[in-house]
Amino acid sequence: MTLVDDIVVKRLGRVEYAPTVDAMRTFTRERGEATADELWLLQHPPVYTLGQGAAPVSVANGIPVVQTDRGGEVTYHGPGQVVAYALVDLSRRGIKVKEFVRRLEQAVIDLLDGRGTRRAGAPGVYVEGAKIAALGVRVVRGRSYHGLALNVDMDLAPFGAIDPCGYPGLKVTQMRDAGLSCERVEERLAASIARQLDA
Repeated sequence: MTLVDDIVVKRLGRVEYAPTVDAMRTFTRERGEATADELWLLQHPPVYTLGQGAAPVSVANGIPVVQTDRGGEVTYHGPGQVVAYALVDLSRRGIKVKEFVRRLEQAVIDLLDGRGTRRAGAPGVYVEGAKIAALGVRVVRGRSYHGLALNVDMDLAPFGAIDPCGYPGLKVTQMRDAGLSCERVEERLAASIARQLDA
């Protein structure tokens, strides 16, 4: 556990999806007015997750599909993807939900040395038209959980079994394939998110 500015950063390693979501819900439900914001950095074993607006999907590759309470559609999580769960008191920071999403996107864009872009109506970050980072958050009483998933150096094949983020034919990419530095990604991403939250 480290502290970046006023955010507690926890590096959890590889953890299962469902208990991690339960832990985020518990943290959010039990936090008080003075509870420090936290950023959880981790990776998940292979899993598809369905946001609140996602239609059910059927996959034949044996990877589990889990319904969750974040915004967004369907995405894939797996080893080599850095997940950053932002447990932030948005009310205390005076940040609205759309602005929070924009700031998370900007944190990734900054990390990618300006090569990342946004796409109107499709939250996330893209490099040359291919999605490199997916976002999905949940806000309860002004406090957020869930966050973003950045493809760093992973097997992208499981994305082929779904319409990533609900978009048929959407291409996905990763930092390695885009020729971007994969060194110290968790540390750099944490610092970038912290800067955006304090902006």
